[in-house]
Amino acid sequence: MNKLPHLRVATYNIHKSRGLDRQVDPARIVKVLRELNADIIALQEVVCLEGGGSELNQGQFFADKLSYHYCLGEARRLHDASYGNALLSQTPIHAMTNYDLTWRRHERRACLRIDIELPPGHLLHVFNVHLGLTFTERRYQARKLIGAEILGNTTLTGTRVLLGDFNDWMRGLPSRLLATHLESVDIRHHLGHRRTYPGVLPLIHLDHIYFDPTMQLEQLILHRSPTALIASDHVPLVAEFSLLKTNEEAAWGRKKPPLEEKKRRRRDLFSRGH
Repeated sequence: MNKLPHLRVATYNIHKSRGLDRQVDPARIVKVLRELNADIIALQEVVCLEGGGSELNQGQFFADKLSYHYCLGEARRLHDASYGNALLSQTPIHAMTNYDLTWRRHERRACLRIDIELPPGHLLHVFNVHLGLTFTERRYQARKLIGAEILGNTTLTGTRVLLGDFNDWMRGLPSRLLATHLESVDIRHHLGHRRTYPGVLPLIHLDHIYFDPTMQLEQLILHRSPTALIASDHVPLVAEFSLLKTNEEAAWGRKKPPLEEKKRRRRDLFSRGH
């Protein structure tokens, strides 16, 4: 088995770059992102107005300052700007897809996916989400996430990582559904508690990271540097992984939903030679 280089990913709701001092300061966010030294960074609540200054075209500003590749998944319009999720990657982005997760007339929500290739030829699918505030909304969004269009898409042959602000502090149905398809980072095991928000005095668990079982979690950090504690109401959640298998092994090694797993075992039983 070839053990690939470690992969360091982070999720961070930047709250439009508005800090606890109510100042909109994208340069301060850049400082926090630089501290992370992550290969891939998933950002939520990003404002992007093409041609605007740093406060209005935040995603591009971050990418330029950090020399990352970048793409935006618009959830809705905020005045004249795009507003939603952004992904920053040190590796070139080969493809991107933005999925609509909006439920009825609630605030528009989205999931942004990028595909990148890690040496030597390991395909990675990264999903960045920001779910809704109500239980019913999140239940709909979780079911859509595990459906055939997004996480259950059979054309995805690489390793999957899902991360973002899930607004699911009760470990309800969304968390349980996603845990049937992916491994969930156990922050209590790594941090000693299950709280990530707010950054200054964490009380609830909003930020989550899920991953294929063919990845091995090596380290988890809640990044609470002095700058991070004031730059946004959230602080970054950072995970470091080893990618242990090829794309073919990753696709076969994915967690199966209970019914799918039973069907697979039945097929295997009757397909064996005697």
